[in-house]
Amino acid sequence: MNQPESMQMEQSGSPAWWRRSVVYQVYIRSFADGNGDGTGDLAGLRARLDHLAELGIDAIWVNPWYPSPMADGGYDVVDHRAIHLDFGTLAEADALISETHERGMRFLIDVVPNHTSVEHPWFQAALAAGSGSPERQRYIFRAGRGPGGDEPPTNWQAVFGGSAWTRVDDGEWYLHIFDISQPDLNWQHPEVRDEFDSILRFWVDRDVDGFRVDVAHGMVKDRSFPDAPVDLLDDRGQRLPDGSHPHWDRDELHQLIRRWRAVLDEYDNRMMVAEANVHPDRLPLYLRPGEYHQSFNFDLLKAKWSADDFRSIIVGSAARAAAIGAVSTWVLSNHDIVRHATRYGLPPGIDYERWLLDGPHDVLDAEAGARRARAAVMVTLALPGSTYIYQGDELGLPEVWDLPVEVLEDPTWERSKHTVKGRDGCRVPIPWAKHGSSFGFGEGPSWLPQPPIFGDLSVEAQKGDPASTLNLYRSAIRLRGDLFVADEELDMLDLGVDILAFRRGSGATVVVNMGSTPLPADDLPPGEIVLSSGPTIGTKLPPDAAVWLAPES
Repeated sequence: MNQPESMQMEQSGSPAWWRRSVVYQVYIRSFADGNGDGTGDLAGLRARLDHLAELGIDAIWVNPWYPSPMADGGYDVVDHRAIHLDFGTLAEADALISETHERGMRFLIDVVPNHTSVEHPWFQAALAAGSGSPERQRYIFRAGRGPGGDEPPTNWQAVFGGSAWTRVDDGEWYLHIFDISQPDLNWQHPEVRDEFDSILRFWVDRDVDGFRVDVAHGMVKDRSFPDAPVDLLDDRGQRLPDGSHPHWDRDELHQLIRRWRAVLDEYDNRMMVAEANVHPDRLPLYLRPGEYHQSFNFDLLKAKWSADDFRSIIVGSAARAAAIGAVSTWVLSNHDIVRHATRYGLPPGIDYERWLLDGPHDVLDAEAGARRARAAVMVTLALPGSTYIYQGDELGLPEVWDLPVEVLEDPTWERSKHTVKGRDGCRVPIPWAKHGSSFGFGEGPSWLPQPPIFGDLSVEAQKGDPASTLNLYRSAIRLRGDLFVADEELDMLDLGVDILAFRRGSGATVVVNMGSTPLPADDLPPGEIVLSSGPTIGTKLPPDAAVWLAPES
């Protein structure tokens, strides 16, 4: 009898490792530069593994490291079985995986199944072979509409702006739900299915522990190619409650997921986590027996700094996961969104994309954002389930919102006709040293410029400061193992409308003041304060602060 996925046990009888893990996301271009060319690489990551081990994480997840023209930061893949020359070699990847395991951490990689690069051999063969050829059947080519086929086959819009269709020289159109450089694969084609089975086995045979599956709610399209309702074009219809969108979250894709799961089940203790940006009611479908082990829960990425927002998301997410024997994942930032240290310093309701481009930038309260970011991670690390940390979160890095437009590389900038600045601001290389042309990232300037404040936020500047964000993360991850991972119980407490509070099965309690007035210490639940996100004011918990209380003995 199949168990719910995240209830499956390791041979030791303990819950599967991914069920209660802390996973650190590495955007490899921006982590550490080992050869001095300004771009992060495997040599840099290998040299900094001890930093991650000292942080106390359970696993590393690396964003795409494959050969790519980098039209979309590596998510336009040319070869899933090789390493981009700027990052290193396959031999170095093998060494990195081994060295990660030697330090007691697992290793996850991205797999990108929805599309390839236009430079992929398959797509180049499709262009050369012409209309109706077998080579074109691996992708989605269609005749256009209107006189002479001059109009796109459907009204579908690309995520990065403009039509999702581009015309080739012989008159046909190919589908690209993302950038023009990323043609969508045809997942009805047996060669496509067989190829990705082989790709998964290739990396597991090299001792990778699991995969983060990019755009897990994509891949399958309605083959009648209907127009999308006009009201779905702007929000891309990714969160419909019934799976009725023509190219997002369609029911048919679950047969693909089960096929991949069967491949991973050939091995021990391997997992896959879905990037499925779907309606909350649809997310449990991705976690059914025989499907994903985990799926990202992005709802906290969209939450305001509000006890009510956090509370409703936590309660709803935990309940939906528990109903299928799973636990949630918790994410505050990643490589696709404004960093939460900045989001929390902006007024409620602000449009982040418009703010990045046009401001007004003086509404940002950076100090409040930093305080709230420290408190927020004490929430996610204390909740039942897995926590995913984006590189630089442990340093409290803010969004670099003032990047000059001439350095922007995100395709969103061009595809939106310079109306959306894009994601480069959260991908600026992280600082390791107080000084230097790239604050220790490498020997020279980095591929994106770093702001002067990065020196004071560097690992070197923070490691010796007991009150630093880095040491808060280290302490929280260490204490998490003592207080919060032996059970998956969650009991929300009512301490007032502006106070987020909950107790775990161990008796440990979390309290966060998300209001504007201090909370008297007498109003705290019983227990010893073992960790706080910042200094207290006398006998009160100040606004934007969190505490962990160990149960009374």
